Amino acid sequence: MTSTPQEAVIGEYLKVLKMPGINREYKAVARQACDGGWPYEEYLKELLEREVQSRQEHTAALRLRQAHFPDIKTLDQIDWNALQGISRPKILELASCEYLKKAEDIVLAGPVGTGKTHLCIALGVEATRRRYRVMFTRAANLVRTLLEARDERTLSRLHQRTLRVDLLIIDELGFVPFDTAGGELLFNLLAERHGQYSTAVTTNLAFSEWVKVFGSEKLTTALLDRLGHHSHILTTKGASYRTNKQGRKKP
Repeated sequence: MTSTPQEAVIGEYLKVLKMPGINREYKAVARQACDGGWPYEEYLKELLEREVQSRQEHTAALRLRQAHFPDIKTLDQIDWNALQGISRPKILELASCEYLKKAEDIVLAGPVGTGKTHLCIALGVEATRRRYRVMFTRAANLVRTLLEARDERTLSRLHQRTLRVDLLIIDELGFVPFDTAGGELLFNLLAERHGQYSTAVTTNLAFSEWVKVFGSEKLTTALLDRLGHHSHILTTKGASYRTNKQGRKKP
């Protein structure tokens, strides 16, 4: 449909002002306002609300892409009957993202396949919906990146990048042991974030076994001491959540 000269001018103004939400909606809202006899202020309010909503949705979609989740998992996809050891009310409490405002951490421990990664990704997705910055990484990949940054003398830049993230999700801590240097670099990163930003960790190890990962009892003790404060410690249990979930789908 051909635009009138007036609509063309309005469209150009809205492009300059970077208001795509209003540009998409103003004609339909104008018809609605005319039919309803709205005062001018009500029409303006409705347009601004739609622009704000559009921007929020755009930011949330951007945050979701930037998180680099391996798969998009949501709380709606959880089979609460198959998931064992963690209460649904606790997960829904965390889904409110209040812990992010308090810079609290999350540790999800338990056997392989019991839903830890799914839960962490789902909580991360909830955070992106609220426009928080989230980064997902596997522990081994993060340590390798830290070692490369150290060798290339860009470690400070990497730390600054992670400090711009509201929620750092470190998956599979304990699957691959680190050397002493890698353990120290990871410890320093977690220590720098502690109390300022939230970190979520999934692990198949009990806390007493973390020394196997970091290679230093001193570092492990110091890290666990930090995680013991302002942290949510959750433990999954039972047989494989994935196996149980797939079994429940069979007729």
